Amino acid sequence: MPKNKIDQEQLEKELAQENPEVASEHQMGEKLRKLLEVDIEDHKKKSKGRLGEMIAIFAKHNYYAGGLTPLELRTTLEDLGPTYVKIGQIMSSRPDILPNAYCKELEKLRQNVKPLDAEIARAVIEDETGKSIDEIFKEFKDKPLGSASIGQAHYGVLKDGTKVVTKVQRPLIEDMMMRDYKLLKKLAKLVNKFSNKDKDDQVIDLYSVVEELEKVSIEELDFRVEANNTKFFKEKCIEDPNVVTCPTVIDELTTKRIFTMTFVDGCSLGAKDKLLEQGCDLNQIGAALVNNFVHQILDVGTFHADPHQGNIMVANKLPYWIDFGMVGHISKKEIDQIQNIVLAIISQDTDQLVNVIMSMGATSSKTNRDKLAEDVTLFLSRFNGASSVADMDMSAMLTDVMDLAGKHHITLPGTYTLLARAVLAIEGVIEQLCPELNLIELISNKLMDRLKKNFDIKQTLLGAGKDILGTGKKTLEIPGLTAEALTTFTKGRTKINTEITGIDEQLENGGVLVKNVCLVLISCVLFIGGCILGGYNIEPITPTGLPLLSVVLLTFSAALAIYAIRQLAKKSKESKKKKKK
Repeated sequence: MPKNKIDQEQLEKELAQENPEVASEHQMGEKLRKLLEVDIEDHKKKSKGRLGEMIAIFAKHNYYAGGLTPLELRTTLEDLGPTYVKIGQIMSSRPDILPNAYCKELEKLRQNVKPLDAEIARAVIEDETGKSIDEIFKEFKDKPLGSASIGQAHYGVLKDGTKVVTKVQRPLIEDMMMRDYKLLKKLAKLVNKFSNKDKDDQVIDLYSVVEELEKVSIEELDFRVEANNTKFFKEKCIEDPNVVTCPTVIDELTTKRIFTMTFVDGCSLGAKDKLLEQGCDLNQIGAALVNNFVHQILDVGTFHADPHQGNIMVANKLPYWIDFGMVGHISKKEIDQIQNIVLAIISQDTDQLVNVIMSMGATSSKTNRDKLAEDVTLFLSRFNGASSVADMDMSAMLTDVMDLAGKHHITLPGTYTLLARAVLAIEGVIEQLCPELNLIELISNKLMDRLKKNFDIKQTLLGAGKDILGTGKKTLEIPGLTAEALTTFTKGRTKINTEITGIDEQLENGGVLVKNVCLVLISCVLFIGGCILGGYNIEPITPTGLPLLSVVLLTFSAALAIYAIRQLAKKSKESKKKKKK
């Protein structure tokens, strides 16, 4: 809290000018409006004195006496209401912003939410569909399957016999949250205004943070977003629905405020004893989930960002992903960066890892490359001897890299945080379900498959070991540099800042010499690459047992070398003849 006092009275006046009318009231049917009559009036009254109520709650929880403990923060958010409960839920998945102790405590905000009255839930469904419950369902259970801060889920059976789950949004929740965010943004502007900003210090833009939280909440308030995520996963992320799958969206019963999907008639992945009783192969289920999860990240670029046990069901021995409210998106560039981190660790290449970390996010004036290199060297020493991904703890490695970036004032996209947390969650799931399954080996195999599909010599040299890498990296720079030099030379833009004595023919001979020496060097690089590839099992394989790609590279390198040497010999003979004349 800044030293300058925020003008609470002025802020209250600004808020009093806001129309306290409930926006969603106009969207309600007569039946729902009558059911919520008391709640609507109560909401209007509370809106007028909301700021005073918030300050009183902070005072009650000892905020001004030195900050909030994890427990006090959770109970404070619960007392502040649904908006802050949702903010707490969002923040519980952001260990880059809050310490782990706070994140763990805030996870409890997902539990023990008071259920919505069944009659109100029915009225919401009828308002959204324009049909009565009896017209839609053959069976509808009033007792919810689960309740959350924004909505709750009810089991039902459609007229055609399809078992479904319908998620119903709490009425008035959108009005409450949007009004609270409006207040939060006003407060944030004042906090930013009165904050003592030093040009050399990084100052958190509180207004931007609130805006980002508001954006996430708005998406969660529109159930069509989660429905679209579910459909995307069904279409793009499920390779074989007989191995792992997800529910199907019922479009005609999905709107902004209700979301209906097929019911997964099974049990949570956490019910290990039940799964064993049903004869499930836990290792098979675990491997299917991990392979699909890695497929989401490396092949699709969209992944389930909250893969805990409660979001994975098993029905008829088939695992189902559920609840796509939190989804992560990762670009090819970001995947390549993670891949390059792994390769830099294997090769113990400090410069390479420093380059990758600095390219991952936005640096600041406080970022010092030399100091970062010192810390990276210490970081790499912990992985000395690692020869593959299987030798690393992926989630810990990603977390440590993010810590390095944060320490050196490099702001990373939220993608990396989501990914590290998701990998950590899936590791925990597999550890509980089938601890003997080698999760890292499965990830390693998938990463190696990607390396083969997107093969280039430089990456292979990196994976081959530190000694070859040192030579290979330097050599691999030669073709690009010489190609550029040759292009510049042939276009007449090269300037030679050396006194040249002799005739034009000597200059021509020098150009031919450089060109053919470069061809010999390129053939050497191709030869080294071909030799290294010979040790990999890359299909297709020739009858000799060598990968076809290796044979092609070796053959081409030999042909290129022979051609270059012949050209050099030919030019040498021509020069000798001219000298004799």
